[in-house]
Amino acid sequence: MATIRKTLDLAAPADRVWEALADFGAVHRRIAAGFVTDSRLEGETRVVTFASGQVFHEHLVSADPQLRRLVYAIAEPPFLTYQGTVEVVPQGEGGCRFVWTVDLLPNELAEPIDEQMELGAQAIRRTLEAPVSA
Repeated sequence: MATIRKTLDLAAPADRVWEALADFGAVHRRIAAGFVTDSRLEGETRVVTFASGQVFHEHLVSADPQLRRLVYAIAEPPFLTYQGTVEVVPQGEGGCRFVWTVDLLPNELAEPIDEQMELGAQAIRRTLEAPVSA
């Protein structure tokens, strides 16, 4: 099983980042604007449209506010298995570490998913470090 991890040290408070992450249906506005162009909830599943045009159903596995940890899964082709975990760790004064880990099969998808996650990480940094409008 391939594991891909992106770690971002963000100039954004952990509580604010967790609040945005926990808003599971708003990933296109609050977490990765531009990389994700739309998302909508169907129960505990979000239907996510990416800038590439791909659409996936991401199932909420768990959201733990004490640990600031969210887990989601994709159970559809081309994946045999796909689990994403995001953790928000307070760091320094007003900052946090955003750790995004994906475990997936088949292994052959690791390289293209890593490339997409790199684009996603850039969008996450832009979105979460943007000034909060009043």
